[in-house]
Amino acid sequence: MGKILLKNIENSNSADINEYLKIGGYKSLIKAFEMQPKDIIGEIRESGLRGRGGAGFPTAMKWSFAFADTKFPKYLICNADEGEPGTFKDRPILEKNPHLLIEGMVISGYAIGAEHGYVYLRGEYPYAKEVLNKAIAQAYEKNYLGDNILGENIKFHLTVYQGAGAYICGEETALIESLEGKRGQPRSKPPFPVNVGAWAMPTIINNVETLSNIPYIISVGGAGYSKIGARECTGPKLYSVSGCVEKPGVYELPMGTILRDIIFNYAGGIKSGKKLKAVFPGGISTPVLPADNIDCPMDFISMPRFGSMLGSGAVIVMDESVCMVKVAYRALKFFEHESCGKCTPCREGTDWLRKILERIECGKGREGDIELLSEVVDIMYGRCFCPLGDSAAGLVMSMIKHFRNEFEEHIRDKKCKNQK
Repeated sequence: MGKILLKNIENSNSADINEYLKIGGYKSLIKAFEMQPKDIIGEIRESGLRGRGGAGFPTAMKWSFAFADTKFPKYLICNADEGEPGTFKDRPILEKNPHLLIEGMVISGYAIGAEHGYVYLRGEYPYAKEVLNKAIAQAYEKNYLGDNILGENIKFHLTVYQGAGAYICGEETALIESLEGKRGQPRSKPPFPVNVGAWAMPTIINNVETLSNIPYIISVGGAGYSKIGARECTGPKLYSVSGCVEKPGVYELPMGTILRDIIFNYAGGIKSGKKLKAVFPGGISTPVLPADNIDCPMDFISMPRFGSMLGSGAVIVMDESVCMVKVAYRALKFFEHESCGKCTPCREGTDWLRKILERIECGKGREGDIELLSEVVDIMYGRCFCPLGDSAAGLVMSMIKHFRNEFEEHIRDKKCKNQK
């Protein structure tokens, strides 16, 4: 499979619209305008595209709900709030291939009947904001955005909105609250954003990577796209690989590529010849996997059978020297800090988990602390307002399941065995 999403990014001037046009940019937009919106949604359905933000929800199904809603105006929002630790897969598109995203958003807006789109950008991506705004200005100048795009009487306007750095705003309803100028906290669902979203209007929220797949689907057709990747999870996938590997980076591979191959064939294996110990396959919000359980296809359907999730596809690799208690503690510091505080199980639960892990890590662990961690996890899991609390609980649960001996050693020896 050749590069689709990361095509031409080696070109130092790849973010310029003229370079994008040279490789066939905006041809899919012209083709899409010759189609009816319902036919575009049909192609997306046939392609099998699933949302790349983590949930893996079928894209066409979501679009069809908004398309069928008679309320107007409708909105399209690109979730570019890439705040998950270890996740940086969208960054190359935002900084080096922004016109692919813009083209995908214009096509998507036309398909669902939206005339205005927003890119909700991570607060820590100032350079991406600069690149995006420049690319949007170029698209307006070339008549790929505006009130009468390519003379077809089709309207679509695009605005970049930069968040303030809150991880919770990656959750779609918290993102909408932030976009509306409110505190970024998740809403009750139902109603769902497809019917009652931004400003109480039908709203589609898709990830950067999801929207960037749209031009290719229109170009080759849904059937052609569906031949890439796994049968139930089609298309290319961006995997961001970091941690103890020789070649960290973003890899565009067919969906369903085996995790072992990503680590050892593409990312060069474990650094300094050490042994693999554990992997977060989709960022720290996904349960950790031990080294003997990495022969799993990296797709939305297969990963739960191996005890984890694909998530954002952020592969975080840990070698034999890594202390798993410390990893759990640092992860819970993050979740505690980023909890919005709206619901008690998450607000109090992440605080308790962090405190218990901190004392275990600092050599002050007590008999019964592992059981206490499990008890707090049981209270939290399935009772939080949004997935943040469940992610924190799931991480601790998986750590105890696979690396209980390290927790026991810390409590018994009052220190980490890696400490001299």
